[in-house]
Amino acid sequence: MEDDREWMYEGRIVNGMFSNEWGDKVDEFVAFALRHPECVNGGTAIRCPCTLVKCQNKKFLNVETVKVHLYRNGFVPDYYVWIYHGEKQVHQRCSSSVRVSVSETDQMVSDNMNHTTYHRMVCDVAGPEFNPDEEPNAEARNFYDMIRAGDKPVYEGNSKHTQLSAAVRMLEIKCRHRCSQAWFDDMSNFIQELLPQDNLMPLDFYSTKKLVRGLGLPVQVIHCCVNNCMIYWGDDSDLNSCKKCGHARYKQKVRGSGNRLYIRKLKVPYKKMHYFPITPRLQRLYASTATANEMRWHLEHHMEDGKMCHPSDAPAWKHFDGCFPDFSSEVRNVRLGLFADSFQPFGQSGQQYSLWPVVVTPYNLPPDICMKEEFMFLIVLVPGPTNPKGKIDVFLQPLIVELKSLWGVGVQTYDISKRKNFQMRAALMWTINDFPAYSMMSGWSTAGMLACPHCMEDSDAFRLIKNGKQGLRKVIDVDAEVVNAAISKTCGWNKRSIFWDLPYWREHLLRHNLDVMHIEKNVFDNIFNTVFNIPGKTKDTYKSRDELNKYCRRPQFAQNLVTSKYPDVPFVLNKSQKKDVLEWVKKLRFPDGYASNLGRCVDANKLKMFGMKSHDCHVFMQRNLDEQIPVILCNLKKIFPPSFFDSMEHLPVHLAYEARIAGPVHYRWMYPPERYLRKIKHKIMNKAQVEGSISIGYIMDEAANFTSFYLKEGDPTLPLKEKRNEVYLDDIVDDDMFEIFKPPGKAIGAEGKRYLADNEYTAAHLYVLMNCPEVQPFIDVFVTEKRKQFPNLNDEAVNAVTEQEFPSWFEKYVCS
Repeated sequence: MEDDREWMYEGRIVNGMFSNEWGDKVDEFVAFALRHPECVNGGTAIRCPCTLVKCQNKKFLNVETVKVHLYRNGFVPDYYVWIYHGEKQVHQRCSSSVRVSVSETDQMVSDNMNHTTYHRMVCDVAGPEFNPDEEPNAEARNFYDMIRAGDKPVYEGNSKHTQLSAAVRMLEIKCRHRCSQAWFDDMSNFIQELLPQDNLMPLDFYSTKKLVRGLGLPVQVIHCCVNNCMIYWGDDSDLNSCKKCGHARYKQKVRGSGNRLYIRKLKVPYKKMHYFPITPRLQRLYASTATANEMRWHLEHHMEDGKMCHPSDAPAWKHFDGCFPDFSSEVRNVRLGLFADSFQPFGQSGQQYSLWPVVVTPYNLPPDICMKEEFMFLIVLVPGPTNPKGKIDVFLQPLIVELKSLWGVGVQTYDISKRKNFQMRAALMWTINDFPAYSMMSGWSTAGMLACPHCMEDSDAFRLIKNGKQGLRKVIDVDAEVVNAAISKTCGWNKRSIFWDLPYWREHLLRHNLDVMHIEKNVFDNIFNTVFNIPGKTKDTYKSRDELNKYCRRPQFAQNLVTSKYPDVPFVLNKSQKKDVLEWVKKLRFPDGYASNLGRCVDANKLKMFGMKSHDCHVFMQRNLDEQIPVILCNLKKIFPPSFFDSMEHLPVHLAYEARIAGPVHYRWMYPPERYLRKIKHKIMNKAQVEGSISIGYIMDEAANFTSFYLKEGDPTLPLKEKRNEVYLDDIVDDDMFEIFKPPGKAIGAEGKRYLADNEYTAAHLYVLMNCPEVQPFIDVFVTEKRKQFPNLNDEAVNAVTEQEFPSWFEKYVCS
């Protein structure tokens, strides 16, 4: 309590009249609030702190009305710290993975923390127009239920948790650890046994879901043609049969035969898709203080040393800003990336089923949280069991219509960080897919001689005879199949992509990204399988040997007409060489988390490797793309037969160009979406209803992620999961300790002791010295002396001399 705030509750009325001194203090209070724009709505409105039930720091009113209310009703009791008007704003410490500013309302007195935090969560979801004291309508009733649950302690005498906070905490734990509904029910029953009988803890998963249902976001279920010809949506929503193939929309009402006939009471469609509107999900990013500020990072940051660290630093982003200055002038407008890929929900040995999730992610966020699972939004769930292939545009129609609306009109959105409404717009920057899906999304055929989408008709590709390598319509048009089939015979296009309906699509420098992840894996597999001569996978076949001398002068590799055998080629390893390579791979050691244990991928009996992940191939294949890939490909053409070089070996040439114009590759490859697909796959609890099971699990996950922004720990994404060799001992770090020793850690596995060999000791000593910032000035002195002593030394020679002589020189220099 502050002594100088007693005037708020004393001296308002003196001798039956309002006190002038008290009025001056009110003017000072209002002026103080107006000096804090984060607490002002619309420039002139602040929260009214009077004693009216509708006010009490919940309702924004203009300053003159606030003064009248205060004169008439006085201040709300115990409001000595003006936390709703800009005083004592506190930033809560959070995990190293995400930086978040938490509102001052989270830092109130400890016995009132959960009450204010979870009330604010409900109000953030409902929006600035929500008034918890008005009579509820049917749509808003969920929010009023949560408001009331936020007022009730989970049992009498508990000051830490209310009914609402306990429910959302349980839900967050369930989603974080991917627990089943049965586990949730059992745990709820066990907690009931521990608590007093009159507790308000939710009894099971159903009651918890019912309590927090207002936190969920909408999902639309749209019926589809069983042959993927159309969706029953928009003007076609009332049709009962497909307008292209004529197939019925609903299953027959009568089923069975003979005496066992069943009549369906409801109309059951043959197929249905799930669409999760993108607009409310983007609006929610501005509804919480955990993310609202970060959505402006892309403009507020600055490049360091001219190096691109984000797509906003790249020429493609800046070119788009130049083409549409009205869009880029509002920093809060959202830039999006789109991913699409398939997965098999039943495993390799189960039913053949191809499910295609379409995922969208915002690029406004800073690098440490951009592309995280919590900020990837499942938008379209294309149903199986068949692959939609070129007809995927049919299922993207609702998304394209919504994106056009977000571009042309936008939607009014409340930014809680600035406490103002603004017209939010959004633009799709590009798509990211593997190479087969590239064709589905772009409309360019990725097979045949014109497979490269960059070279197109300028390609020098040719067809190998024995190996057999070689005004469009949108697929939603009625005559698309006939017209596109005729045109595609003379060019590489096989359809008009639905993305061209977006008015800004033609202005992009890069519309569809080549996926580095899949390209690296495919190229590595081709090289490895050919060099190791893996049966069925090698490119060195008898057909390629027959054609070799038609295109290359290598008569020494032709078939021996006497023995009918083919001679060995130098690019295929013999048995001894294979063993040496595999033994070397088996002994490889990488930093923890850098790559998987490659030793487990070695099969010493069959002399091959198996089970290598895409990232393991990336570790082998990473190079200086711009300078080395063209040279490497030219050298490979001198070694391997022509059959080795298909479109996949050609694509790495274009990766450097895409990196130059679109920015860092880790924002444009498939590693994050592939991990996200694994998360979606774990939501399948009912294999008879795959899409519905994923939809329900995803909606609950969204609610749990949003509530995690308001948990007392302050972690806005997944709670901190320490790696197996990490510890956090910030409180005991010695300030005098060298920087290289400050990152704390712990040993993995059982402890062991041994003496280092001389070469190991020398390597460890050199590593510490060369990576210590405190030693860098001495390294500069050493290098300067050597350059004066030997002026003709190049950089490589200087590095070699430094590694050999610096440790001994440093010891003498310091001791002297």
